[in-house]
Amino acid sequence: MAHETELKLSLDAQAVPQLLSHPLLAAPALPQRLLNTYFDTPDLALQARRMAVRERLADDKWLLTVKTAGRSTGGLSRRQEWEGPTTPGALDFAALVDDATLAAELMALRPALRPLFATDFERRRWFIDHAGARIEVALDQGRVHVPGTALEAILLELELELLEGPDAALLALADALRQTAHGTVKLTPSDVSKAQRGLVLWQRARA
Repeated sequence: MAHETELKLSLDAQAVPQLLSHPLLAAPALPQRLLNTYFDTPDLALQARRMAVRERLADDKWLLTVKTAGRSTGGLSRRQEWEGPTTPGALDFAALVDDATLAAELMALRPALRPLFATDFERRRWFIDHAGARIEVALDQGRVHVPGTALEAILLELELELLEGPDAALLALADALRQTAHGTVKLTPSDVSKAQRGLVLWQRARA
């Protein structure tokens, strides 16, 4: 199990070139296409507990992720997370989650879990040392959609994930990235996760 601490920032597509011109992002980015499917029961049992279950195809590797409820304020969130290799559709929570009670609860829910929505985006990553911390910067551009329908929405966000160091470094880096040689980039803290965006679309599809 890991504890994830990150700062999520929204931005407009027109601001992307300006952001990419920032000296802190001068190093070549590490690009990766990520295909993700999110699961829940038809009555949204996981959503009721503010949890997310996701299968991800990253390059040629399948990963299963479980995220628990956390605190999110001003775009800064902290939560528990488990992630590990998987076989598509297996949803083997017993092998992934080291909290025995939670693993048992998820295994009990497994027969009722269904794929609800998906995301498809390109991630560009940088690893930056800033304000006494090591931070992963990820720019995600793509879409969130409900398979089998025409419903989709643009996905564009910047995530700053703390790898080591003080939480305050995330805010310091966000402030630094806003100031470029070509003016200020509007980076707005957001508490809306990709899973929440997808859930809104799924609910529209059922309306």
